[in-house]
Amino acid sequence: MTEQYTSDEMMTITAARALNNNSTCFVGIGLPSAAANLARLTHAPDITLIYESGTIETKPQVLPLSIGDGELCESALTTVSVPEMFRYWLQGGHIDVGFLGTAQVDRYGNINTTVIAASHKDSGPDGAHSYANPKVRLPGGGGAPEISTNAKEVIITVRHSKRTFVKDVDFITTLGFGRDGQVRKGKSTLGKGPTLVISDLCILKPEDETNELIVVSLHPGVTKQQVIDATGWDIRFADTLQTTDEPTSSEIEVLRELKRVTEAAHSQTETA
Repeated sequence: MTEQYTSDEMMTITAARALNNNSTCFVGIGLPSAAANLARLTHAPDITLIYESGTIETKPQVLPLSIGDGELCESALTTVSVPEMFRYWLQGGHIDVGFLGTAQVDRYGNINTTVIAASHKDSGPDGAHSYANPKVRLPGGGGAPEISTNAKEVIITVRHSKRTFVKDVDFITTLGFGRDGQVRKGKSTLGKGPTLVISDLCILKPEDETNELIVVSLHPGVTKQQVIDATGWDIRFADTLQTTDEPTSSEIEVLRELKRVTEAAHSQTETA
């Protein structure tokens, strides 16, 4: 029997499994970084992890606090300039997977990391909310908009709640499939966009034709009603609904050790 695990561990391990050993992955900070490095430490030791700061084939022993964390450069095969990273690696079509987190994601896989609107009464005709007078101003897009349009595909990982899974994002920082789900149609210069959204409750994929996110797999012990209650639109489920494989004891052990080492390293930095 698999040992007990948390919903966050379930999400991180499921996201890690979505990566394979031959992938070149552009990694976001936070949940994506934890999942990508777990993949490297388990089933995908030869995966190439690239961070926005220009570090290539990085193998951090502790999870970075930001793209500027020295751990990334020190453990990388090489470090190139940011313009080269975007111009050659990303825009040149060398990135298989963009791995992103977000503050909001909507039914068409659009990402918002820019502003949270003050209220829905500020909504514009296209469903967008107030940019000028937000309730919260977020860090912004960083390299995510370019990753979403240039990577061959995108995986999103985020905790599931009505605050994060909204019908329409307050601001499209990073393009999924647009406000109508059809913006990538016929545009060969764009990547596939979001192919997977992995939360702590389930796995979602874009539906054929509409590109609306639908649930294809529930994590063990999670019910449909839990997902419905945590989603800001009328979420739909695949006709054949799967149950996500449980984490193995080995995956849990490696993830917990990675988190332990990371916490210890960052605690030393704060007290130094």
